[in-house]
Amino acid sequence: MTPTTPAAPDPAVLAAALASPRPAEITAATALLRREGLLGPDTHISYFGLAEQDKRELLAGDVAPRRFRALLIDMRSGVSHDAVVCPEQDRVVDAREIDVATDGHVPVVLAEFPLVEEIVHRDERWLAAMRKRGLTDLTQLRVNPLSAGVPGDGESGRRLQRCFTFVQKTPDDLGWAHPVDGVTVIVDVVTREVLDVLDLVDLPVPQEDGNFHDPAWGGEPPRAGLRPIEITQPEGPSFTVDDDGVLHWLGWTLQIGFDQREGLVLHNITIDDAGVPRPVLYRASVAEMMVPYGDPSPQRWFQNFFDCGEYLLGGFANSLELGCDCVGDITYLDAVLADSAGEVRVIPQAICIHEEDTGILWKHYDNWTGSSDSRRNRRLVVSFFVTVGNYDYGFYWYFSLDGAIELEVKATGVVFTSAHPGPGYAYASELAPGLGAPYHQHLFGARLDMMVDGTDNAVDEVEAALVPRGPANPTGTGFTQTVTRLRTESGAQRLADNTRNRSWLITNPSVTNRLGAPVGWMLHPEGRPVLLADEESDIHRRATYATKHLWVTPYAPDENYPAGDLVNMHTGGAGLPAWTAADRDVDNTDIVLWHTFGLTHFPRPEDWPVMPVDSAGFVLKPYGFFGRNPTLDIPPSGGDHCHPAGTPDPHHDHHCGGPDHHDHHDHGKAGA
Repeated sequence: MTPTTPAAPDPAVLAAALASPRPAEITAATALLRREGLLGPDTHISYFGLAEQDKRELLAGDVAPRRFRALLIDMRSGVSHDAVVCPEQDRVVDAREIDVATDGHVPVVLAEFPLVEEIVHRDERWLAAMRKRGLTDLTQLRVNPLSAGVPGDGESGRRLQRCFTFVQKTPDDLGWAHPVDGVTVIVDVVTREVLDVLDLVDLPVPQEDGNFHDPAWGGEPPRAGLRPIEITQPEGPSFTVDDDGVLHWLGWTLQIGFDQREGLVLHNITIDDAGVPRPVLYRASVAEMMVPYGDPSPQRWFQNFFDCGEYLLGGFANSLELGCDCVGDITYLDAVLADSAGEVRVIPQAICIHEEDTGILWKHYDNWTGSSDSRRNRRLVVSFFVTVGNYDYGFYWYFSLDGAIELEVKATGVVFTSAHPGPGYAYASELAPGLGAPYHQHLFGARLDMMVDGTDNAVDEVEAALVPRGPANPTGTGFTQTVTRLRTESGAQRLADNTRNRSWLITNPSVTNRLGAPVGWMLHPEGRPVLLADEESDIHRRATYATKHLWVTPYAPDENYPAGDLVNMHTGGAGLPAWTAADRDVDNTDIVLWHTFGLTHFPRPEDWPVMPVDSAGFVLKPYGFFGRNPTLDIPPSGGDHCHPAGTPDPHHDHHCGGPDHHDHHDHGKAGA
């Protein structure tokens, strides 16, 4: 059956409607906020981003003037606003004062970080706790402000940070090596006062340094024998990207955007099939990530950080460097954001785009015909890196020649440290003498707005199943797969089960392939643990999204973040648990998949003082979407790099793999 797609505007018009905010739009929008009295001298912009138009209107060709959302806080009064402005129409579309006691607070603003240390350094209770430990040099005492979690008794409505202290012996010292454990300071950043200093336990400050970044530290010479690996594409990359971020690569088309909260946002992902562009995903992003810590001790019970909802992960993007962060023939894109004062902030080279050789795509030597054929695979990589406090995260979207879409998150950086109480402590590892690292998780929430050959999609749960021994299976060797349609929101809250190879098939019931089956894409989860917290705990209520690997909801333009809009100090219940209480129909309609994946980290000595990359992610693969292998048109590798069958090179094979193999010279270029 010929694929059908919804009516759509001109692709260039659609791309312009969904492009990342442009500098002129940021300037005009913040001027509007100032004119209307929403952005004053004490007001900070916590978040600024594109308020995307309703998907249904855009796909119907009804493109409206672009709107932008701003979350603002007056740091003198604490009054916060949620505003939407339209620069093209020169008006504020909507603005409401946020009830912080019930709605939650706007995300943390950068000004709070230095402010908190200044406030704490003046507090006599904290100074006394430091003196008790023999710590009197304020220049060495760094106060680490942390999102406060849920408000406690007497804290409702206050904008708080809960703070730890670390010793930084010199300006170049890694302070994470020297936690002053047992002291928690509670700061109101609006009234600028210390509400309480909790001196709960007196543990020795670990003394061993961890200055991996200092060439003089460690005492070991660089490892010998590491020879260069050089990567190049002599004829340039196989992709193009335009000013609105629309990228074309070997049959793939997608639009690259960037958001202060989510980081990379990908729109209108389509793949070519015999000259016909077929949609797969309307929008894909990581809409939340949360790091819950498993040490319940009274000084750190609140440690549960929402890096998107509380800290705005995208705003901490790194400027990437050729040869260090990205290797090969690289195209870079800048990230354009608004800073807290409403000025344009550009992060140069925040997004890296390149191709990678990934080995064999397919291969067969046939005993009957004597034929031998193979093709090499490659993938398009769209990535960015962020540093949020101690941890660094790389987000890598991969698009392969065979239609696979993969997201890999690479976690590295420095683990959050504590003092280690001693042998047998149940909630932390010892990394160095007296230095601990609490057990924790990294739980990511991907938002996948599906559009498999159109907007009416459905989800089936597919599992491997034994067939009982009987007339249909007399030998007991038979097994099959079961397919269960997920029809409602309550029925579509699912856990992965790797013992059954449980996967989720997204189909378009109205479009069939040449064999008469609905076309589809399969979501393959990694199936690692979800949130490890009691159902009655505060973090379970605040991060309910992370208690399931899969949620399915009908598309709604105001349902964007799985833990809710305003996560900072929210008491819980927002986002997916609130939306799905209606138990709406998700069968053969416009649906969004919410997929939780991540790491459960029991730190090891090898993770200190800097952690080698650990990774998590998922894969989406076409499943009956094409009529046959879609890579039969990939040409064989040529040139002098592969040797004909039967004539092996007697010398070492330096170049097997063809001209697309990464065994060339390293160079890069800046892109649009």
